[in-house]
Amino acid sequence: MIKSGGAVKIRQIGLSLITALALHEVAIAQTRLPEISVDQYTVEQQKAAQEFEVARKKTPWGPFAMLMYSPQLMNNARAMGDYLRYNSAFDSALSEFAILITAREWSQDYEWSVHYPIAIKAGLKPEIAQSLKEGRRPEGMSQDQSIVYDFTIELQRNKQVSDATFAKTEQRFGKKGAVDLAGIAGYYTFLAMEMNMAKGPAPIGNERLPRFPE
Repeated sequence: MIKSGGAVKIRQIGLSLITALALHEVAIAQTRLPEISVDQYTVEQQKAAQEFEVARKKTPWGPFAMLMYSPQLMNNARAMGDYLRYNSAFDSALSEFAILITAREWSQDYEWSVHYPIAIKAGLKPEIAQSLKEGRRPEGMSQDQSIVYDFTIELQRNKQVSDATFAKTEQRFGKKGAVDLAGIAGYYTFLAMEMNMAKGPAPIGNERLPRFPE
């Protein structure tokens, strides 16, 4: 018969083992594509990093650091992102709104953690972002936000856009707007897919999006 003190100690050891295993699993989950040390860059990676720094004024970070395993892909992705984030047919507020919709649909914690404060600073109401986070259609959206929401959600969930939604998007933003909005959704889906595949990086602040049953 095990005395109470011994039983407590066994439980403590068991909990310690469980915690250690959980931490080990987290560590493994975050290291499928660990960040490459600069001194281990190949010549191609060095060139890609230099091009990235010229364009973004910083070293490859976040998903771009992860994509350095394929440096040409990384820089092509960066170039597309430069256009879609800063020069598309949409202002920052609507562009960031579409990015958050995409991050939520892919349960991409890092993408959400980076773009949530940018979206709020650009004017997105916190209650609208909270509805997105909880998987609900936000109430109180502007007409432009409603168009962006319907277009992006239909692409993400239905893999196409209805004639009615396309017509509203074209009427408001033109054909260029429709192409650019699909581009924003597609680009951030690409980044979400890469990060979900790699199980990293961890979100800023470590806050996770709610997971919903299939």
